[in-house]
Amino acid sequence: MKEEHTFTIKQTAKKTNISEDTIRYYEKIALLPRAERKDNGHRIYRQEDIDTILLISCLKKTGMPLDEMRPFLTVSTDADPAEYPELVELLKSHRENIVSQIASLQQVVDFIDVKLEKGKYRRDCSEEIEDGLSDNRKEEPEPKPLSTSQRSYFPVSAGTDK
Repeated sequence: MKEEHTFTIKQTAKKTNISEDTIRYYEKIALLPRAERKDNGHRIYRQEDIDTILLISCLKKTGMPLDEMRPFLTVSTDADPAEYPELVELLKSHRENIVSQIASLQQVVDFIDVKLEKGKYRRDCSEEIEDGLSDNRKEEPEPKPLSTSQRSYFPVSAGTDK
């Protein structure tokens, strides 16, 4: 029989890129099962524990609260999703929220891009006026116009007009 490889908390933290304190906290709130201990009291972790920590980390990156993760952590990694329709629905709903957040963040990026282009345009424009070189203005990219949704998202007058 093959002996199962175990890891210290330090090795587990390094493999998962999660701090030792966070791992201990996950155990304290029972998000992770209580770690087995060596005779000297040191925690030992198995690959299964590392996989669970990585799942927690992944779900956390999506903004899912720790309490909402609990049902996902009880399901075996080789389980058929069809056996857990309620979890599939929770995940779909969470995905929709993330897609909405991405769309919202894209509006912010677009707004910043417009501001950066306008700032560059104004700076170049003032230099051109000082130098009397107004025909170079045509080479500058036109600022992106803000959509109606961007204007409603940013109530400040952020349109393309000066």
